[in-house]
Amino acid sequence: MALVRMALTSYRCFAQRVDIPLSPVTVILGRNNSGKSALARTPLVLNTGVHTDAPSPLDLDELSEDVLESFTDLIYGNRPHGSITVELDFSSPDQSPLMLTATIQNIDEFRTQVVSKVEIQTPSGAATLTWEPKDPPETLEYTVEYSGQSFTGIPVSFQGILPFAIRGGAETEELASFLREASSIIREAYPTVRYFGPFRDRPHRRYRLPARMPAEVGISGENAAGILASDLERHQGRLVEQVNEDLSENLPGWQVDVVERGGMYSLVLKSTADDSLTVNLADAGTGVAQVLPIFVQRATDSLNPPHGAVLEIIEQPELHLHPAAHGALADLYLYAAQRTGVRFIVETHSETFLLRLRRRIAEGVPAEMVAMYFVDHDGQASQVRSINVDQDGNLDFWPDGVFSEDYAETRALAAAQMERHTTSAD
Repeated sequence: MALVRMALTSYRCFAQRVDIPLSPVTVILGRNNSGKSALARTPLVLNTGVHTDAPSPLDLDELSEDVLESFTDLIYGNRPHGSITVELDFSSPDQSPLMLTATIQNIDEFRTQVVSKVEIQTPSGAATLTWEPKDPPETLEYTVEYSGQSFTGIPVSFQGILPFAIRGGAETEELASFLREASSIIREAYPTVRYFGPFRDRPHRRYRLPARMPAEVGISGENAAGILASDLERHQGRLVEQVNEDLSENLPGWQVDVVERGGMYSLVLKSTADDSLTVNLADAGTGVAQVLPIFVQRATDSLNPPHGAVLEIIEQPELHLHPAAHGALADLYLYAAQRTGVRFIVETHSETFLLRLRRRIAEGVPAEMVAMYFVDHDGQASQVRSINVDQDGNLDFWPDGVFSEDYAETRALAAAQMERHTTSAD
C-alpha cells in the first residue's frame, strides 16, 4: 500500500487544517521561510510514531536537532498545552482504504505527550479511542467505540501513536484483536522514509572500504563514496556504470571513477577524452559533489529495487547546480518513481525543474504522477495551495511574483536603457 494523503492541524506553522494528497512525485515550492521544509519533513517526523516500540507518541530521539528540537516545536505557536492532529490515508489497487487519525496532546507540567484521540479504519472495521484524562497521566484509559459498542475505562498501551494492547475482560477480546491487527497493518503500510537534506557532505580525498555496502546514501550523502567503493570491489562496478549513464547529460566529457591506492579509495572525475586526466572529487566543482549522492541513490534503487513502500524526501536537489542541469534532475525523479516504485517529496526553488515535469506530462506522462503545492506565509500562519496540472501541462493556479524575477529584471533593464538613451539625446 502507498501513503496517498496526509492532513495536519495546528502543526508547526500551519494553524488551520491542511490537506495534502500525495503523488509518486510531490513537489513543494514557496518563498524562503514559508514552511516548505516543515511540510516536506512531516513523514519523517511521523515515522517516529509508527515504526517504533517506544511508549511515547513520537520517539523524537530518532531525529537530529537539525530536524526538530522538541515536541512543542511541532505545535502551532509552541503552545505548552497544545496538540497536533495528523491524518494518514493509505491505498492500493486491490485493497480497501486504510486510514488513521491521531491527536497528540502535550502535557507540559509532566514533560510528556499523550495520544488523546485515535481513529482507525481498516477493511475489517473501525474504532475510535478517546482518552479519559487523569492527573497524573500514568495509566492511560480510554473510551472506545467499536462495532456499535462503547467501552469505558479501558487501559490501552501504545507503541508510538498505535494502540497495540488493552487490558480488559472477555467482552473486549474482539476489540483487542482488532486493535493489534489494525496497528500491525498500519505499521506495515507506512513507508520506509528516507530523508536527504539540503546540504551534502564535502568530499574527502580518501575513503575506507566499508565492511558492508550501505543501502542508502544517508541524510547528507555521507555513504555515497562507500557505496561506490563497495560496488567496485564486490559487484564489478555495475553501480558506477549506472551512475555515469545517468550523469552523462549533466557532466559531459567526464565520468566518475573509483581509484584504490594502498587500501584506501578515492572518488575521481576522469576525462572521457583522455584517460590520464583525472581530478579528485575534493578538487572538483561544488555542484558535482552535491549532486553525486543523488545519482548514487537512484542507481542503487535502479539495480536493486527496494522491497516494500519507500518515501524519499529531498530538499533542494538542484543546490549548486547550473540551471541547465535542473531538468535532468526532474527526469531522474520522475523515471525513478515509474521504474522503482519509490515515491518522492521534493522541495525545490527551481523553475526549470517544474517546467521539465510539465513538459513530460504534455509528452504523455500521466498527470496524476505529479502533485504540486505552493506554501505561503502571511505573517501569522502558513497556508498550502494545490497547483493542479492538466494533461497538457497547464496549471490551474500560479502565485503572483513567484519565478517572475527574470521578467521583472528584464523590464527594469529595458527601462533603465531607455532612460539612459533619452537623457543622452537631450
